[in-house]
Amino acid sequence: MTATKTDLKNFDQEQLVKYVQSLGQPGFRGKQIMSWLYRPGVTDFAEMTDLAKDFRKILSEHAYISNFTDPIVELSSDGCVKFGFRLEDGHIIESVLIPEPDRNTLCISSQVGCAMHCSFCLTGTMGFLRNLTPSEIVNQVCAVRDYLLAMPDDTRIGPDRVTNLVFMGMGEPLNNLKNVLTSLSILTEPKGLDLTTRRITVSTCGIVPKMREFGEKTSVNLAISLHAVNDKTRDALMPVNERYSIDELLQACRDYPMPKRKRIMFEYILLAGVNDSDADARILAKKLRGIPCKINLLPYNECPELPFKNPGRERLLAFQKILMNAHYSVFIRNSRGTDISAACGQLAGKEQESKEEPPCPNSNS
Repeated sequence: MTATKTDLKNFDQEQLVKYVQSLGQPGFRGKQIMSWLYRPGVTDFAEMTDLAKDFRKILSEHAYISNFTDPIVELSSDGCVKFGFRLEDGHIIESVLIPEPDRNTLCISSQVGCAMHCSFCLTGTMGFLRNLTPSEIVNQVCAVRDYLLAMPDDTRIGPDRVTNLVFMGMGEPLNNLKNVLTSLSILTEPKGLDLTTRRITVSTCGIVPKMREFGEKTSVNLAISLHAVNDKTRDALMPVNERYSIDELLQACRDYPMPKRKRIMFEYILLAGVNDSDADARILAKKLRGIPCKINLLPYNECPELPFKNPGRERLLAFQKILMNAHYSVFIRNSRGTDISAACGQLAGKEQESKEEPPCPNSNS
């Protein structure tokens, strides 16, 4: 039924204004609709009581309000929650809520599958299926917001809303740049989901030609999935490096249009015996010199299907110490949600019904 109708959640406010004008209505009606679309529980035009009944009837004939209903929910022993959302075409995407007492960080997907084929990442084994629409991106946030609001206060770890957002789930966001930018406009619009750009981070494996456009069109935080300090190793881990070398990527970071106080976050997953030596740490410190940045070290979440190993806490701390001695801000991302395949590198949108031998899926980052 919705195939011939327009999903209004695919529009940011400017686009929504133009859409209502195409229906013969004044542009301010678009702003009114925007303020309704992202209120919890609004699923029908009949609820938009400040719109004329005739206009609501026109909207119902031409458009609809999409929502994710009945998500597949898995709870981790550490408080993380993994959500599986079935799309209209039957594909499943996944998001992960990481609650803390003072914040709720939501990791969301931007594509179904991924074309990057990083060797430590099982999302790539799905192949690239399609881009997510803006509504499919923002509805992940809407659904988790509604989940949080429905929780009893005494069972909720963090606030009753999503406070932080990371595009680090399934897919390469810059390969879906147009839809990601539209979704960011909706996510940060005060009449939309009203998130601050300071608390949104988009992670890329390094699609160099699209980085400048991204930086010019949004002020959210940028994260770079680096994961190696030389081209030979990065070629093997991340085939994208064969197109855009480390030097090209780092030059794009130096040229990235960014406010003075902002910093790029470099993500570096440590793989035992592959990229975790003291020499690797020293080379990394040298290569990043001159780039306003912070470094996020990720201990590898092992999968039996893949040959890589976690280097252990001692090696992780030694790597961090070298970088800190070189005057970098270096953080270690604690793995959470591993028991439900929701940790960094473990999202793949698999059918949740097959539980006898759970797959070990993976995500971009």
